[in-house]
Amino acid sequence: MSEPARTPPPENAIDFEDLFETAPCGYLAADKDGRISRANRTFASWLGCEPAALAGRRFSDLLSVGGRIFYETHFAPMLRMQGQFSEVALDIVAAGGRRIPVLVNAVERRDAQGLPAFIRFTIFVAAERRSYERGLLEARNAAEATVLVQREDAELREQFIAVLGHDLRNPLASIASGVRMLEKEALSDRGAMVLRLMNGSVVRAAGLIDNVLDFARGRLGGGITLSRNAAEPLEPVLHQVVAELRSIAPDQVVVATFAIDEPVHCDRVRIGQLLSNLLGNALTHGARDQPVRVLAETTAGKLVISVANSGPAIPSASLDRLFQPFYRGDDRVRKQGLGLGLHIASAIATAHGGTLTVQSDAIATCFTCTIPLKPFDGEGV
Repeated sequence: MSEPARTPPPENAIDFEDLFETAPCGYLAADKDGRISRANRTFASWLGCEPAALAGRRFSDLLSVGGRIFYETHFAPMLRMQGQFSEVALDIVAAGGRRIPVLVNAVERRDAQGLPAFIRFTIFVAAERRSYERGLLEARNAAEATVLVQREDAELREQFIAVLGHDLRNPLASIASGVRMLEKEALSDRGAMVLRLMNGSVVRAAGLIDNVLDFARGRLGGGITLSRNAAEPLEPVLHQVVAELRSIAPDQVVVATFAIDEPVHCDRVRIGQLLSNLLGNALTHGARDQPVRVLAETTAGKLVISVANSGPAIPSASLDRLFQPFYRGDDRVRKQGLGLGLHIASAIATAHGGTLTVQSDAIATCFTCTIPLKPFDGEGV
């Protein structure tokens, strides 16, 4: 007679018991007041005691002083209102006062009348997570401190530049006045040449100071200031700029063509500064045996100023950086400027609602400034 077929036993209490005792997290069963009725072996091993030793103790008694206060004032009330509370960071105090950082999840169950019946806790050790979070916090604090120091250093540096540029104007004005006085005296050919070089140096130094002050003002939030006026002609200012730079580089040819037939609502001094920066750049970087060509004209409701010079083409990798401050793409002339001229020229064009662009090939390099003859609606003056 064959044996009757046996039905496989269902997942029984022994399996659940093993899961409860050896789970990789702590399990606690507690009454509605948080008094522990049972703790699993995993949790008890963290505290260095037997599970039975935890029975009858309140869960809050296992916490650090700060955790106990948080449990009574926040954790327990929120659990009572919401029925659950998740991922709360606390410290469990083990034998010998050793603290164990943990994350606690809790669920409160209610009876048929809706009254609190018991609480279930699930606890995870979070030492590595806490260490990682502390590391992130320390790194963030260090980064913020570094940024603050760098910002303070940058502001101090820019304020120093502004003050230095301002204080340089006085002695330079005295030198310029002395040069003008000497121009009226009878001088030898050698003396006249020296005086011409001194005058060129004064013009160049004044331009550098203007660029430094404008850069510092822009970095400190002032931006490029304009004083627009359409009543006064622009062309005499451009003639003066060309004449000054010709005196600096008498051996180089500058061909200037001006056709400004309409009034230009602009800051004449700033436009002169823009041309001075562009022409100075062309004289510095252009071929010595080829003329630099300057064109300023009014056409199609715009003022167009272009400065072109012959010489090697600007590398394509440098074109996008030409208008950045302190950028000097040609190592051969690294010592001849601060690298602010093109940056300031671009800022002046932008302040007028215009643009400054560059095209460069083996034949010529040409910078072109285009600004409207009248300001746009709402644009500052």
